[in-house]
Amino acid sequence: MQTAQKKALLARLARIEGQVRGVRRMIEEDAECEAVAQQLAASRKALDRAFYEMMACAIEHEVDPGQQLPAESKEKLSDLARVLAKYG
Repeated sequence: MQTAQKKALLARLARIEGQVRGVRRMIEEDAECEAVAQQLAASRKALDRAFYEMMACAIEHEVDPGQQLPAESKEKLSDLARVLAKYG
């Protein structure tokens, strides 16, 4: 995983962690169920995005473990990984 990717993923996970703490606080304060459910759904979607980013990274490493693909192939692989992370 590249340093920039790692930094972005760690930042995403920190935001998710904050969301989950917020949901916990909402439950402790007896917030409305629908509001809690909405925040849980947002947290789940954020975690799913993090998962797809990790899967894209895993695919890149499995297909080109030695980083020996031609530049054009690497670019196509990166594009596919980006699409997976974005729309997965």
